[in-house]
Amino acid sequence: MAKESFDKEIQFLRMMVLTSGAYSRQQFADRLGISVHTFDKTIRRLKDIVQTVYQQLPEEQGKELAETIRYSYYDSADPMLLFLFRAKSLKESESHRISLLLAAMQDQALTAMELLDACCSGLPAELAMPDEKTIRQDLKYLETVGVIRKLAGPRPYKYMLHNDLVNELTTEELLELYDFVDIMANTQVPSVQGLLLRDGIKKALNRSREESAVGTALPFLYKYHYYSRILDEAHLFTLLNAIQSRRRVRFMYFSPKAQKSYASRNTNPLFERESEGKQETTLPLKVVYDHQYGRWYLLANHTREGLRKFRMEGITQIEEDEAVTEEQFTACLSELEHKTQHSWLIDTGRPVTVRARFYNPEGEQPNFVKDRVLLQGQWGRIVEETKTDFVFEITVNGTIEIKPWLRSFGSSCEVLEPASFRREMIAEWKELQAYYEPVRENI
Repeated sequence: MAKESFDKEIQFLRMMVLTSGAYSRQQFADRLGISVHTFDKTIRRLKDIVQTVYQQLPEEQGKELAETIRYSYYDSADPMLLFLFRAKSLKESESHRISLLLAAMQDQALTAMELLDACCSGLPAELAMPDEKTIRQDLKYLETVGVIRKLAGPRPYKYMLHNDLVNELTTEELLELYDFVDIMANTQVPSVQGLLLRDGIKKALNRSREESAVGTALPFLYKYHYYSRILDEAHLFTLLNAIQSRRRVRFMYFSPKAQKSYASRNTNPLFERESEGKQETTLPLKVVYDHQYGRWYLLANHTREGLRKFRMEGITQIEEDEAVTEEQFTACLSELEHKTQHSWLIDTGRPVTVRARFYNPEGEQPNFVKDRVLLQGQWGRIVEETKTDFVFEITVNGTIEIKPWLRSFGSSCEVLEPASFRREMIAEWKELQAYYEPVRENI
């Protein structure tokens, strides 16, 4: 995805959306653990990113940073906050260099030395000229992410853009592909890779035709609610690669209860400050996505503490560490599977059997309550059933994670067992009822 981390921008955008402008500059900086000066620099950097992404628009239609964070359904066809992945995930010098390399390989295959010459002749004078090693590193990166391909043949190897797919499809086929990718990227996880692919197809359509093939009236519009789902994908593929290669990872972690969500890397000891984050080294085993709240979780094994669970929104400065043996990884994974065997999501508490009565909707079929229970009820089963209701039973690790699901059925669900869980639900519903009681008796 990106060649360098942008943890600060990720946490910055997350807070900007969640606080909706309620914080002052100083409060914002304190919450992030940065100075006001760094806050201002980050704002300017994000504005530059927005201008880079929307540079094809006329000046009067250009988007400011504040206008990018909006809540209108019809302004959300492009998912909010995705622009961070599109633009400045590279340094400024890397952005210029890679743009020149891709432009040079647009119509012909070139060697590394030919690309070096093309890059040096096109770079602005104020930027440092790259050497052959830098160009080869860029080519390796572009080849790894699938942007270019190395042609078969003797040395020196030649490289060209890997865009055969869009070149060989007709306009109608590209439009069908665009619509399919648009649907899947907005409804499935992970999302970022698909959304970037959708943008690439859209550019190919617009580039290959005199008039835009993708009109302004898009066939599908989406409202993106879960900001963490997009932002946390910056770490997702790093973790998946570490799991695949059986490697430990190092990162700075900020728990949800911490007062700060970010800490800069201070190289000057005079300005070094104490961080609320904790340095962690752990072996990643599984990544879990919570559809209920739109959150990513990392399940990992710690050498001393055993099984650990991390919210991915608190992970910063992630790096790969040493590899472990296949036997060690398998043993840790087996322990995880055993402890989460009855987890509704990731809970590893004491198993408890939950029984709940669901009431069928009045009127004709279909029975949407029963259909939803059967679809989402995981390994639970219906043990009793009448014309008006049915009893659902499931054994889970604790009741915390299943509670929001049961509560989402409203009056169509009644918790029967365990008794303590039933009393807990009664107390919560009474609290909710009190919120809606009239202020005066005569209202």
